[in-house]
Amino acid sequence: MPFIQTEMIRLNQTFATTEEAITAAGAVLQDAGCVTPEYVEAMHERQAIANVYIGNYVAIPHGTEAAKSAVQKTGISFLQVPDGVDFGGQTAKLVIGIAGVNDEHLELLSQIAILCSDESNVERLVQAKTKEEILALFMEEVA
Repeated sequence: MPFIQTEMIRLNQTFATTEEAITAAGAVLQDAGCVTPEYVEAMHERQAIANVYIGNYVAIPHGTEAAKSAVQKTGISFLQVPDGVDFGGQTAKLVIGIAGVNDEHLELLSQIAILCSDESNVERLVQAKTKEEILALFMEEVA
């Protein structure tokens, strides 16, 4: 998965609210040049429409269809939240922000869902001590 890079991975994050977690995931995408500030706003809009929590301690914040023009390049932000953060009554320990050019976000969602459908993979990602461990697991699982 070429869209995830070590500089877009954050370990041991702590968030008090869903909003803080989404803002942080969006900020990583924005800092990497993947999205404009409008996309980060659209990530919050998406959460207001439908919870982006997918199960197995994983949330995948992403923008609305209307925000497609705010995506400059495809990318993934990965936030490890060992103590968890509430997403609509569910606890997320992994917050994976995505932005995709055209329909690339659908492929990203699919690959992340496959990786995170295995609870042992999620546990390994939550327990990872280095960004390289996280990157290696993504590469191993979706290659």
